[in-house]
Amino acid sequence: MAVNLKRLSVLLKQYKLFNYSMSRNISTTTPRMENVLENLQDNPYYNKYADRIAALQKTSPEEFLQRLEEQQKNKKGESKKKFAPIDTSQYSSVLKPKDALQSDVANEDKKLSDIFKIDLVQDKEASEIQAIWEVYHKNREVISATVPKNVYVVMQENMKKYPTFLFPLPRSQGYEFIMCQNYGSTVHFTPLLAYQVHKENAPECLTMVHYTEFIEKGIILMRGEYDKNVLTGKEAQCLANQFQMYYSGKDQNKLQLLANFTDHPDTFKHMDLISQLESITLV
Repeated sequence: MAVNLKRLSVLLKQYKLFNYSMSRNISTTTPRMENVLENLQDNPYYNKYADRIAALQKTSPEEFLQRLEEQQKNKKGESKKKFAPIDTSQYSSVLKPKDALQSDVANEDKKLSDIFKIDLVQDKEASEIQAIWEVYHKNREVISATVPKNVYVVMQENMKKYPTFLFPLPRSQGYEFIMCQNYGSTVHFTPLLAYQVHKENAPECLTMVHYTEFIEKGIILMRGEYDKNVLTGKEAQCLANQFQMYYSGKDQNKLQLLANFTDHPDTFKHMDLISQLESITLV
């Protein structure tokens, strides 16, 4: 997952989410490191990423220390709130993927034949394929859906227009923000917290692929694989539901947030995302 790192650094300076509770696998080899780590005790989500963050500290301790100290400077003097205070004035310019990557999108898309025996359902009606797709995934630890062609066409248009966005994920401590990036028919989700540490090498917590092999029958098959160490099945489904609600274009308020995020970042407010989520019921 790659974005413009120079631009992204601006966002990371604005975000005040980098407040980790270092509870395991972190070595404090110098007084300087110890001093920095002592100030990282507040973020309730660190335990999910501790092992991966520890790996960065071991392989690139100076880089790790530099990032932590930078975050300390940015959060100095700020008071803690239930939801992390976020300045979103430059979101779109910071998170927009590199244009050069767009030419490689086709090579990144996965084929339905890699996971599904297409030849066995090729002659069936769309409703039958949908039923088989649902049964096929019933006992698998993935999320799945069947998207009508007309809905997907609009989604794909918006995915190209708004390639990057954020979604709030409800947690017991408040909300955690998850970043999504769209490449072709694939949507990559990464916790913003993990991205702050690992940059372009941040591990994905959910990958949704839209398979278009049956688009002529009027349906697109979606499958999402998630990291069970980061998300539960319900949380993965929550992100998928939010994604469709925003990118399907059916809700003008959500569509306007996508547009503001990308085209008018000065008017975008992260609390609007939370308000939108709290106004609906996700299954």
